[in-house]
Amino acid sequence: MAGLAVGDEAPQFTLPVDGGGTIRLTELRGKIVVLFFYPQDDTASCTREAIDFSRLEASFNKAGAVVVGISPDTLQKHEKFRAKHALTTQLASDESRDAIEAYGVWAEKSMYGRKYMGVVRTTVLIDRDGKIARIWPKVRVPGHAEEVLEAVAGL
Repeated sequence: MAGLAVGDEAPQFTLPVDGGGTIRLTELRGKIVVLFFYPQDDTASCTREAIDFSRLEASFNKAGAVVVGISPDTLQKHEKFRAKHALTTQLASDESRDAIEAYGVWAEKSMYGRKYMGVVRTTVLIDRDGKIARIWPKVRVPGHAEEVLEAVAGL
């Protein structure tokens, strides 16, 4: 992950979120933050991941954590995605890829022998002091949200 490691200060960002408004990492200081970076709205794995985090959102909130999904999709796509699947987690749009690149999740990928640049599905757990507590690179979706929730409970 582009040089980011556990214990590092989490890169700051300000991004627009679905439903209006913006999210600023600086405003979440004092809370545990779960950032799940995903490639694209409404694809099979991305949908499953967003549904899983939404399903566990009340448990994350009870543990003092804020969950935010980040992709390069537009706010319009996020809002359709959220409505179609009854998602409750906040979705942030990073069309400029500033946060995506700062967190090192924009990388070369390969599918069917074709190489291209895209978001590598990654989750970053940030502690109450704004430091990276854990990184899950190249996430496999089944059981992932539950694993992240366990890590949050340990902070």
